[in-house]
Amino acid sequence: MMRLSPLARRRLERFRKNRRGWWSLWLFTALFVLCLGAELVANDKPLVLKAGGHYYFPVLQRYTEQQLGGVLPFQPDYRSDYVRKLVAGQGGWMLFPPIAFGPETPNYELARPAPSPPTEVNWLGTDDQARDVLARVIYGARVSILFALALTLLSSVIGVAAGALQGYYGGWVDLLGQRVQEVWSGLPVLYLLIILSGFVEPGFWWLLGIMTLFSWLALVDVVRAEFLRGRSLEYVKAARALGLPSTTVIVRHILPNAMNATLSYLPFILTGAITTLSALDFLGFGMPAGSASLGELIGQGKQNLQAPWLGLTAFFSLAVILCLLVFIGEALRDAFDPRA
Repeated sequence: MMRLSPLARRRLERFRKNRRGWWSLWLFTALFVLCLGAELVANDKPLVLKAGGHYYFPVLQRYTEQQLGGVLPFQPDYRSDYVRKLVAGQGGWMLFPPIAFGPETPNYELARPAPSPPTEVNWLGTDDQARDVLARVIYGARVSILFALALTLLSSVIGVAAGALQGYYGGWVDLLGQRVQEVWSGLPVLYLLIILSGFVEPGFWWLLGIMTLFSWLALVDVVRAEFLRGRSLEYVKAARALGLPSTTVIVRHILPNAMNATLSYLPFILTGAITTLSALDFLGFGMPAGSASLGELIGQGKQNLQAPWLGLTAFFSLAVILCLLVFIGEALRDAFDPRA
């Protein structure tokens, strides 16, 4: 079992004392786990199916209608009356998730034209293509959170490395790095995305690569300042005088102190990544058309003002995620505050 240092224990205790940040961390973790298992919560395929004395798991494996005792060699529509009767005729049963709709599954049995208001079947209503809004929120939140986590990780690695080199070596390295930052930060990211979308179909990895090229700038100044301060400390000068290589001094002696300030920034970088992806999806330059995303739901709310549940669902979904991340960031900032 890993033992925490006295300093780490004090920081953890300060983080726990911030009740808002502590409970926000648990709520965000529960939300993230729920979104990761979206197929087990919202799916038009049953979790478990029994037919002819055999058990099937359509969520995990693709089956044909012939395998279930039918005629066609295609994947069946498990929600249809034909398949239900086919399974029941063999003394079987089907166990569906709590939300029996996938992100692309339309509800053909609506009592009102789409978009339809919330009902017992569609808890948050349907969008203008009769798709379940709650299912699309869960899948869209998963994409947004995973995108934000990946973007934060990649941009943090690049930003911390760039800031460490500038702050530790200084001189012409720092001067050249600052000039590159000034030029790079002046590039219009949105215009570049609009131009590139005409040549490449937008997608998760494509957006992640483009956004990583610009998002690493957020941490450079923070890490650079910490290294400029840290390289003048006595123990760092002693380590260099003893002949330790620069890599060891950077990684072992200065970087841990610089990471204190960096960690408190990470939740705010996460919120920026989520809002950026939502804005791109809203403008039509984000995920492929038809993909479940919070930004696409905002666009549907704008286009269907007669269906207020669309805009309200998108607003509260984003508000909850962003507020939780901000509260976690504030608690981390207080926990790692050297003045505490």
